[in-house]
Amino acid sequence: MSGLQAIRYSRGKLEVLDQLRLPHEHHYDEVSTSEEAFDCIKSMRVRGAPAIAIVAALAHGVELHNGSCKASSAAETISYIDTRLDYLKQSRPTAVDLSNAIAHLKVVIREAGAGPDADRAAIIAAYVGAAEAIFRKDRETNVAIGEHGSRWILAHAPSFPPLPVLDGNSEQPEPESISVLTHCNTGSLATSGHGTALGVIRSLHAAGRLRRAFCTETRPYNQGSRLTAFELAHEGIPGTLVADSMAGALFATRRDALRLAAVVVGADRVARNGDTANKIGTYALAVLARHHGLRFVVAAPTTSVDLRTASGAGIRIEERPAAELTQITGAVVGADGKVDTSRSERVAIAHQGIDVWNPAFDVTPAELIDAVVTEKGVVVKGEDGQFDFRAVMPEAWAALVGDSNA
Repeated sequence: MSGLQAIRYSRGKLEVLDQLRLPHEHHYDEVSTSEEAFDCIKSMRVRGAPAIAIVAALAHGVELHNGSCKASSAAETISYIDTRLDYLKQSRPTAVDLSNAIAHLKVVIREAGAGPDADRAAIIAAYVGAAEAIFRKDRETNVAIGEHGSRWILAHAPSFPPLPVLDGNSEQPEPESISVLTHCNTGSLATSGHGTALGVIRSLHAAGRLRRAFCTETRPYNQGSRLTAFELAHEGIPGTLVADSMAGALFATRRDALRLAAVVVGADRVARNGDTANKIGTYALAVLARHHGLRFVVAAPTTSVDLRTASGAGIRIEERPAAELTQITGAVVGADGKVDTSRSERVAIAHQGIDVWNPAFDVTPAELIDAVVTEKGVVVKGEDGQFDFRAVMPEAWAALVGDSNA
């Protein structure tokens, strides 16, 4: 498990690593109210679908633990919690983990408030316990995703030129390590620990089967260059940073030499048919991967699979402020080449009068995705070309979809 922690929690206290200050400075913000959590999420001081859900759930838990609810009855307590959760849900609308966590917490408090002796204390205790369980379970989920994903990629790597035969041995040696490319940040900084897509990379590295991990800069917010590059360097995982526009050239010129096997990305929402919303630029990588014969793998917990949404057409795509594309903030580099973490500057990188379109996510069609890796196993397309999640989500599938594939 990575030593990096985006979220530090003990009952009654939540601290969130300010990712806008990375990679040059480690600073934790104490988050003790829903309003502080909303601002933390909206401003992208914390990001990544699992981490967003965890911070929202725990922040309200801290608020409740510290006495924010003054309701006198069970019904009033449930109404108060509902209102706070509905407010938090608006902080990042595309990531389904947040809405799933909120739906789960609402069920928990209703179950706790159903008995004749139910009171405010019992409902709050049930909420806090459930929020802490979301945090704890995410760690276990990430490790499982990493193991499933690494094994699948190794088993389904594209064909590469034969390796040289060693010492006159006529048998082909064990396949050597492979390289992969990832987009945005899906590691410890985006989750409770280990990560989803970056968790797959960690598992490959731990098994001695990773040659190199390539990370894209992920314009315009630079989550790849600021965060993923930092995680790879911090943990000694062989990594190389490339600009978003370099991926096609990398695949075309270095695929065989580097044994580039796959593009592995996370997901903010996976629709029932497998269409996947992820950080802007993911769709282009899927097209490039298909053209160049690389596997395209989505690594996501089942909490990111939205069976209620039939296809990507039903996913709401968040649009971000224009300034993210026309300005950039960073620590100052001195004349000696050293980074001065005490100083930061905001500079213009485009004409400030230009119109801007800045969607935070795009949708990759299921037809371009080879596998969706969850904590419960790997889902691949059937003969009909459709993803079927009923094996990894049987209860949710039965409740929302029934026995039909429709």
